[in-house]
Amino acid sequence: MKKRIYSVLVENRSGVLCKVAGLFSRRCFNIESLAVGETDDAATSCMTIVSSGDERTIEQIEKQLNKKLDVIKVKTFSESQCITRELMLIKVKYNRNNRREIMELSEIMQAQVVDMSKHFMMLQICDTPERVKLLIELLRSISIAEVARTGTLALSKCSENDEG
Repeated sequence: MKKRIYSVLVENRSGVLCKVAGLFSRRCFNIESLAVGETDDAATSCMTIVSSGDERTIEQIEKQLNKKLDVIKVKTFSESQCITRELMLIKVKYNRNNRREIMELSEIMQAQVVDMSKHFMMLQICDTPERVKLLIELLRSISIAEVARTGTLALSKCSENDEG
C-alpha cells in the first residue's frame, strides 16, 4: 500500500466538497485526511487529500478527480516530494504532579501552551503528521480531554524550476 497526497485546486462554490468526497466513497477509496481552504484567490480552494492504495487505485483516484467539472488542477505527491504540516489543539487535564512533565514535553516537541485553567491546559502544535501523532502518544498517559486536528496540508518542495 502506498500513501499519496492529492493537492486538488477546485472552484470555490457549494457542493464541490461533497462531489469530491462522494467520488471516494462510491469507489470505496479511503480518505485518511482531508483539509480544504481558500487559496490566494477567493474563487478557488485547495483540497489536500491523503489516501492510500495500490498503484492501480492511486491512478484511478487521480483520473477520477481530473474528470470532475469543478476540479481545475490535480497534483499527486508521495510523502518525499512535498512538505507536510498539520495543526493540532490538544486539551489535557493536569495536576501538581504532572504539570512539569507536560511543560517539558511541550518544550521538547515545540508545542505552545495557548490556554490554561486551574485543571486544564491547551497546547498547540504545527508540525509533520508524524510528530503530531507522537505528541498524542506521549500525552495519552497523562489524560487527554479533547483533540482537534486540521488534517494534512502539503505543498511540493521548492525547486529551481519553480515559476516566480
